[in-house]
Amino acid sequence: KRKALEAWAEAKKFLSNPDFNLVVLDEITYMINYKYLEEKSILKALTNRPANQHIVITGRAASDNLIEVADTVSEILDVKHAFRANIKAQKGLDL
Repeated sequence: KRKALEAWAEAKKFLSNPDFNLVVLDEITYMINYKYLEEKSILKALTNRPANQHIVITGRAASDNLIEVADTVSEILDVKHAFRANIKAQKGLDL
């Protein structure tokens, strides 16, 4: 949980900075669903971000509230994944 909070503190800096046109919040839905991060805080930051900023959120089981504030929602079919081939998480990609 501590690491999730530290990462979120950094992400909020990007979300409030108009110099960033694109911010990727990779797998943040898991952090919400595991209760590591408060959804309310994330929704507030997304709602108050600079108008020119685009956000990409990845992860499964997005809440209705998160979907509500989104401009676009897509479901991606997992056809093949390294994890099922016993390829462990890789530094710089998964870690």
